[in-house]
Amino acid sequence: MEARILKHYLEFGTYTNPGPYRDVIRRDLPDDIREIGLRVRSNLIHRTTLAAGNTGTNADLKFGDMTKMPWYRQPEDDVLVTAAAMLAELYRRDPRGLVMDRGVTDKLVVTCRFAAILTASILKSKGIPTRVRSGNAGYWGNRDEPDDCSVDHWINQYWDTTQGRWVTIDVDGSPHLTRIDPYDIPEGRFDLPAPAWLGIRAGRVDPQRFAYADGTRGAIVVVWSLFHDFHSLMNSEIIYVHRPVFGAQWRFPNLTSDELARIDDLARLMLDPDGNFDELCSIWNMDREFRLLTGGLL
Repeated sequence: MEARILKHYLEFGTYTNPGPYRDVIRRDLPDDIREIGLRVRSNLIHRTTLAAGNTGTNADLKFGDMTKMPWYRQPEDDVLVTAAAMLAELYRRDPRGLVMDRGVTDKLVVTCRFAAILTASILKSKGIPTRVRSGNAGYWGNRDEPDDCSVDHWINQYWDTTQGRWVTIDVDGSPHLTRIDPYDIPEGRFDLPAPAWLGIRAGRVDPQRFAYADGTRGAIVVVWSLFHDFHSLMNSEIIYVHRPVFGAQWRFPNLTSDELARIDDLARLMLDPDGNFDELCSIWNMDREFRLLTGGLL
């Protein structure tokens, strides 16, 4: 791997920058990847866990007793969009920081993107090249084969210098995975959007396999992940509601053949983001429609 590419993934972006907590993270948190993942996950509650209460995956209360949560607690995805904001709020609620015994009422209620950003912030602070990846996960449950439904999800990859490879980890999903190692997910088990998109375009992959949290299914789900993944590869891990114009629901069904071909070209480059790093950076620096965003107040 070229040193300049690893240097790129050591750099903080707006969302992964830990702010004043960098030295604290480097000093106080463990160095082991699994221990870091466990520490991160122990300080977060997924919004679906809050909604379900003490049922389903939380029947054993491994995420805490949801009956203790105040009635007014809501998901905080729209509030704590950066690692610095999450860290500041964690330390505000409990000055000990990312501890294993954090009280349930002091945990953050966020989703997978936020677990991935916090993980990336910690690993980068410790000098480990790390990137956030957006795609779809079809490996829930206890099956060896991918599920029929692949749900939108965000994970991490870190560079293992000993093995000389990117290792794919799923901190947010780690408590649920039993048949694969969440700290070394086999290649192909996480549905990266570039091959998924190209497979759909070639007629080899059923677009209805891919689902979004709001119930949306189809190719638009994959193109959302494709643009989120592209931005993440450029160290800009945009929030869910921010998408380039090609991914807007009003625009996507009316994309021209030339516009679809441009997305195809981006996806082909993203099949090998390291080998095509310069080309992806050129698109990032020059292509307004792939970089400028819509959604929210944009």
